[in-house]
Amino acid sequence: MFAHLHVHSASSPAWGIHSPQELCAAAAALGMTRLALTDRNGLYAIPHFIAMAREAGIAPIIGAEAVHGGRRAVLLAQNDDGYANLCRLLSALHTDPGFALPAAIARWRPGLLVISDDPEILIPLCRDGKEGLYVELSPGHGMEGALALARRLALPPLATSRAVLLAPEDLELQRVLIAIASGSKLSRLSPADTAAACDRLLSAGELAAAFPHCPEALSNAGEAAALCKTDWDFSATIFPAYRGLDAGEAFAELERRAGAGCLWRYWAMDPVVEERLQKELSIIGAKGFAHYFLVVEELAKRSVRTCGRGSAAASLVAYALGITHVDPIRHNLFFERFLNEGRLDPPDIDIDFPWDERDAVLDYAFARYGDGRAAMVANQVGFKGRAALREVAKVYGLPATEISTLTERLSSCWDACDAARAVDSHPLFAGEPPCPEWQKIFAVASRLRGQLRHLALHCGGLVIVPDEIRRYVPVQTSAKGRPVIQWEKDQAEAAGLVKIDILGNRSLAVIRDALAAVAENGGPKIDYATWQPLDDPATCTLLRAGETMGCFYIESPATRQLLKKMWGDPPDPATLHCDLFEHLVMASSIIRPAANVFIREFVARMRGKTWKTLHPLLETVLDETYGTAIYQEQITQIAMALASFSPFEGDQLRKIISKKHKGKKLDDFRLRFAAGAAARGVDEATVAQIWAQILSFAGYSFCKPHSASYALVSCKCAWLKANYPAEFLAAVISNQGGFYSPLAYLSEARRHGLKILPPDINESAIPYRGRGQALRIGLMQVAGLSAAGLKALIAEREKNGAYRSFSDFLHRVPLPAGDVRLLVKAGCFDLLEGVEKRPALLWEVLSFHHRAPEGGSGFLFEESAPPLPAPAPYDAELVLRQEVETLGLLASRHPLTLHRRALARHRPVPAAELGNWIGRTVTVAGWWVTGKTVQTRKGEPMEFISFEDTTAIFDTTFFPRPYARFCRLLSRARPYLLKGKVEEEFGALTLTVDWIGFLDD
Repeated sequence: MFAHLHVHSASSPAWGIHSPQELCAAAAALGMTRLALTDRNGLYAIPHFIAMAREAGIAPIIGAEAVHGGRRAVLLAQNDDGYANLCRLLSALHTDPGFALPAAIARWRPGLLVISDDPEILIPLCRDGKEGLYVELSPGHGMEGALALARRLALPPLATSRAVLLAPEDLELQRVLIAIASGSKLSRLSPADTAAACDRLLSAGELAAAFPHCPEALSNAGEAAALCKTDWDFSATIFPAYRGLDAGEAFAELERRAGAGCLWRYWAMDPVVEERLQKELSIIGAKGFAHYFLVVEELAKRSVRTCGRGSAAASLVAYALGITHVDPIRHNLFFERFLNEGRLDPPDIDIDFPWDERDAVLDYAFARYGDGRAAMVANQVGFKGRAALREVAKVYGLPATEISTLTERLSSCWDACDAARAVDSHPLFAGEPPCPEWQKIFAVASRLRGQLRHLALHCGGLVIVPDEIRRYVPVQTSAKGRPVIQWEKDQAEAAGLVKIDILGNRSLAVIRDALAAVAENGGPKIDYATWQPLDDPATCTLLRAGETMGCFYIESPATRQLLKKMWGDPPDPATLHCDLFEHLVMASSIIRPAANVFIREFVARMRGKTWKTLHPLLETVLDETYGTAIYQEQITQIAMALASFSPFEGDQLRKIISKKHKGKKLDDFRLRFAAGAAARGVDEATVAQIWAQILSFAGYSFCKPHSASYALVSCKCAWLKANYPAEFLAAVISNQGGFYSPLAYLSEARRHGLKILPPDINESAIPYRGRGQALRIGLMQVAGLSAAGLKALIAEREKNGAYRSFSDFLHRVPLPAGDVRLLVKAGCFDLLEGVEKRPALLWEVLSFHHRAPEGGSGFLFEESAPPLPAPAPYDAELVLRQEVETLGLLASRHPLTLHRRALARHRPVPAAELGNWIGRTVTVAGWWVTGKTVQTRKGEPMEFISFEDTTAIFDTTFFPRPYARFCRLLSRARPYLLKGKVEEEFGALTLTVDWIGFLDD
């Protein structure tokens, strides 16, 4: 029976357009029983393809079209050895500078079928035997010459259609892809650049009609397909090997270390700890995970400050090894969320390192295990959102200004499918319909989803295998020079590759830098491992008040509002008995979009409202969270308690919900859940209520171990902010990883009574520095200043002392004139020379540098140049403009202070006093801080925006009608007057806006 053996999916970069699922469905509709996927130079979609093929009743054949140096061949894996050789060949194609395709096929030919019409490939291979060699015959691709080649070499001809398209209209999309990849306009493409109209998944009859003179070409395709393995099984987990130990030795070593670690953590091995430890070790041993834990521990110890997170934080073994830092017994963390007896796929362990230490950890891993055994997981970068619209509009020839005007209004969270609807109905586009060409662009861009453009590095995924990585998956080289596998994390997991996530976390660097500054400034030296931040009353007060701006994981406006609601402002005495840490964990887990409907009830119950669990069977599952499902693993626990699911079955339900696998699988689980609950006497109405809570976990939700791990980092940030705000906020801005802009953090510093000091050539370091009640702006804030220049001026100052004058600086540090001018305009010499001398200093820079040798970096010192009359000092307005120009923000004062006259005229209510105006309509002045656009249940856009004045930050709500009226006025660069009603809920305030205007009009 004929089988298509040359087929491209959307994972053929800049060539294919259809997903493996669409191709398999189309092949099944044609009556095919086998199908090969042969994407160009890669196996980018093979795990997905195997799953989709089996779902469609198709036997999957693994292959690739190798294209290099003008040569090409389709290569199909006959067996496991052929698959390994195909991976090796494709890896070499991407990584070896001297790669030549004919020689590579000859080297890695065992286990492969070779299909080509290229005599430069086939003739040399024939010398070593003709078995497994075929000449490819394809309509529209020189069939007569290919058939003559087959006869000359006495090789069997094999029919393919080089399938890229499923329908004739697909050709337009394929042409768009080619144009984007080549940077060309559609009008400039030639037919030779793209697929041909006949490169389609043809039926056997259609293909037979193309080969009336060579019917054996179709039968040869069927015979070749029969030679290829189709019962591929990637379910076996591929673990790294730790220091040459066998499985038994590795488990014994893990058992020894875990026991010693428990004594380190608990000081004694009590029965509860012993029972939990043995339970975990038995599952880890049975699953063969000992090597994995030992390798992860080895990497985790590369830094003092880490945060092991994700479901692995539920493991006592991980806690004992120092991989994670939250006590899973004390905090009732569910180990089965991480690993259970029935789990088939390998879980991974995520470890956060300070963001600027991560590369060193990866360097160690590759030095330890080598490029031959280790590689990074890929991100398969495709088209989405505004980028897709821009790319498509370019190839259709639209002007750049028109493209920017439209796409800049589209939020990056809208994808191309939403764009057409947004332009038709969103108030941002009211009265400005786009030209008709845009409707076609929207339609084309919406079809680009899923197309592979190129590989990038996953944010932290590292795979280590026991032998040779290139026998499991093809490897490429990333822009950073690291080896990267061709699969993203889901396919890597599906193929049994165990991922270790080595992630960069800026807040861990914030904590490191702030603690170092505290110690340097004479404060205590904190032991990170034993630090208990919640023993400090000031920290607890700050957290309960929601004053967490700058504190990792809990600084978003929504989370700050939630914390205020949970405890009240001032704190409700009834809530002070609540375990602060446990409730922080709850807060950071329930703050997910789909759970909004449950948040108000959760807060009310925490604040004392009487409640009962939906069913007595769920009391042990939901009591700690006030009868509301908050954590991912509670899906599993609910299914176990209410419907008699096993831990494995419950975890499968959790995966289907969290990964948005809707449809038949979810329906099957819903029916099983309902039947299991009914068997235990649960009525239908209760089942429906519980199922609604389960569905709220779709897509975006966290497990308790993950949230607990991050909450510990949050508490450490809060301790620093409560006790050392200058050092803390300096570290937040310097590490550039917070939720807000530097301007917003400087405003927060002022609210904490800190004085903002300008950048200074003698006092500033590169990062911001905090000490006592002052925060000094770092030289990093000077926009455009070269990194080499920064290092040079700091190194000279550290070596030879402070700069005594501007002239002294010029003679000691050979900076380019542009860098020096930036320093002058930023005010770095104001303390040394006086702000009034800025014009004179800029003239001195020109005089000093005007005869520098062409193309060189030296300077000609013109000591004898005649003095010029001193230019007039800049006025205050120009000095402020220079500040914004060089620093990117107004640092010396809050922007609203520039509008004193308007403020005096309008007399807005200070934001800090809004609590006195609850239920009343007020006018407030504000500067935009951050915002989030959402949609109502009816699909209407609205926005939550945080503003600030000189007294406080405050949160506003723009419901659909005022949002539609004013959304086009909202900007980050102007001051506003906002009129609305002050609302209060559980002690948290918001301003419901019904009118806005510009304060500076």
